[in-house]
Parts: sequence; structure tokens; C-alpha cells
Amino acid sequence: MSFTLYPAIDIRDGRVVRLAQGDYARETRYEADPVALATAYAAAGAGWLHLVDLDAARDGGYTLSALLARIHGEAGLRVQTGGGVRGVEDVERLLAGGAARVVVGSVAIATRTRVAGWIERFGADRIVVALDARCAADGTWRPASHGWTQASGDRLEDLVRFYAGVGLRHLLSTDIARDGMASGPSQDLYRLLLQWAPGVQLQASGGVRDAADVAAVRALGCAGVVLGRSLLDGTLDLGEALRC
Repeated sequence: MSFTLYPAIDIRDGRVVRLAQGDYARETRYEADPVALATAYAAAGAGWLHLVDLDAARDGGYTLSALLARIHGEAGLRVQTGGGVRGVEDVERLLAGGAARVVVGSVAIATRTRVAGWIERFGADRIVVALDARCAADGTWRPASHGWTQASGDRLEDLVRFYAGVGLRHLLSTDIARDGMASGPSQDLYRLLLQWAPGVQLQASGGVRDAADVAAVRALGCAGVVLGRSLLDGTLDLGEALRC
């Protein structure tokens, strides 16, 4: 199975930012222009980009259509993007606007049968289900929605097994406690996810610091990794990671 690196660009109020543990009050802003940043990632050898509308993830209503079109057209990258996707019209609009895949999170937790219908309608390669989670005190993993501001009563295992059963191909999962913290990827979480859904292509996200972390999630059996702060802060060189 091939392994894909997904440089990530998170946008809030028009700026490139990173949040610590998904906390909107703990934001780091970067001066990089998002189109120039995407172009630099493409020049380094990336084939994909992970683009997130953080404001929409919390409040609904994807706002990055113009930026998506520019990145797709000028950087030549295939883009998986999400944030605020709530209805089938949102999926149609993003796919028509240049997205190769649409990432759905909150709606995938709240109305799983609706998203199952999207997988069937648009094809399993066009939908990424993002189930980002926290580990509760009892050791149970539970997903969070609406920009990680709302906890779900669902068990992560139940959602993952459901989507595996309806033909999901691409699953993205972040250990929220590690996101933006440069503390290493959540290998225990990814082992569980691969056990629950062995046929799904899993994208690891959160905590990656360097090329060794990339190699570690690949060795676990993940199909790809999303890279955010490590690229922006320079602890990971994208070209080096791609060569490895």
C-alpha cells in the first residue's frame, strides 16, 4: 500500500494558523500566504494538500471556495478539504470547485446514515471521514465535533466499525490531546483504529514532530499522515520526509 504525506493548511479569519489541542483560544498565527505555502509544498514534491476552514468547522458554512480554486489551479495539488460541511449541497459544491476529496467530521458523528449515503453516491474515494477523539478517564475513545468544541456520547469504536461496514475508504483521526503539541503521534490510537477497521486507509494526524514520527506511523500500517505545525515550525523538512 502506498503512503501519502498531506501537508496541512488551517485557515482562520483568512490567516494560516495552528491551534493547540483544538483550542481556539490557543492559536499560533503564521505570516505565510496560503497559496504561496501550498505552491512551496508542491515544489518540494507533495501531491496532496489538507485544507481546513477552522471557523466553519465550529460554526458551519465552508468559506474557502475561492482559496480552494486558487490552490488547485496555481499549485496543482490534489486537495482534500473540509470544515463546516453539513449537507449534500456542500459536498457537491466542493467537488465541483476543485476538491479531490471532501472531509466530513461533525455530520459524520451526528448523522452517520446520511454520510453513508454520500459514500455510496459520490464514491468511496471522494469522502474522508474525520473522527477526531479524546480518551476519556475510563479509557474509552470518544469523538468531538464542531471544531472539537462539543463532545459526543458515541464511542469511537462504534462509529469506526459502522463506517467500515458501509464501504468507507479514507479515515482521518486525530488524538486531540496531541494536536499541535509536538508530543509525537498517538500510536496506541492508530493501532486500535487499524484493528477496528483493517480495510480502511487510515490517515494519522496530530503530534508529528519529525521524519522518525512519519516512519513510525507508516510502520504501524497507516496509509498517510497529515503534517501541520512540524512543517510550519521547521522541525520537519517536507522534501526529506517525502524521500524517506
